[in-house]
Amino acid sequence: MNIMTIEGQRAVINYDPEIDMFRGEFLGLSGGADFYATTIRSLRAEGKISLRIYLEMCEEKGMEPFKSFSGKFNARIDPELHARAVELAAANGISLNQFVERAIQHEIAA
Repeated sequence: MNIMTIEGQRAVINYDPEIDMFRGEFLGLSGGADFYATTIRSLRAEGKISLRIYLEMCEEKGMEPFKSFSGKFNARIDPELHARAVELAAANGISLNQFVERAIQHEIAA
């Protein structure tokens, strides 16, 4: 996975061949905080700086730095897949929500 944890915050890491650098972007923030570097070691250092500056800015402006998640989301899937998921959920004696939650847990654990 292209996930790096910096100061307890997770960031997705990608390589940008146009600038020949790694790019990190923190996840779960209410605003954007990204960082760039040519090595993993320097990427981690730049990430710490970027996160510190972002958190300081949020404090100065009185902003909540982190997103909150309700646990609700909409997903658009193929109608046949939707029907099959409903059938399998019923066959297992669980709701469609429980079925989807288990599927997501399975993918996250993989």
